[in-house]
Amino acid sequence: MGMKALVIVDVQNDFCPGGSLGTERGADVAAAITEYARGDHGYDYVVATKDWHIDPGEHFEVWPVHCVAGTSGAEFHPNLQVETDEVFYKGQYTAAYSGFEGASEAGESMEEWLTQRGVTELDVVGIATDFCVKATAIDGLEKFQVRVLTDLCAPVADEAEAFAALAAAGATVQPADA
Repeated sequence: MGMKALVIVDVQNDFCPGGSLGTERGADVAAAITEYARGDHGYDYVVATKDWHIDPGEHFEVWPVHCVAGTSGAEFHPNLQVETDEVFYKGQYTAAYSGFEGASEAGESMEEWLTQRGVTELDVVGIATDFCVKATAIDGLEKFQVRVLTDLCAPVADEAEAFAALAAAGATVQPADA
């Protein structure tokens, strides 16, 4: 039987209320993920992604400046108190929505890291449902079974379309307690 991982996407200060690209429910979702992670849900690993921009080119023409590497805006939101086995940094020099575009400090991609540990199932949560959560989950479907836990995600705008696209792509889309 394969291993299971919780993937926490971009729960960073700049994507929460008060941040340069804050989502309305970001801080609440950070707290909800912390609460959820305290339960026993059978995860073998917990990993997280961070937007970590150094010079992402035209990305800052599309979006307000956010998650600049080494700034407080790029740090995890204080409501997120979860021990992670690894963090993957994405978007240093380009736009990057999917956590699978990132790498650990050691330079390993998320796909390599998970595959080497026998992970076959991912539960994806975080911010923002309609951008980085969606992109991470859709890329994950290439190699993994993917569930998106709807109540542990926060959107920029409307998430119904993102959830529909994820379901159509083959992800299981459901609340955490389903």
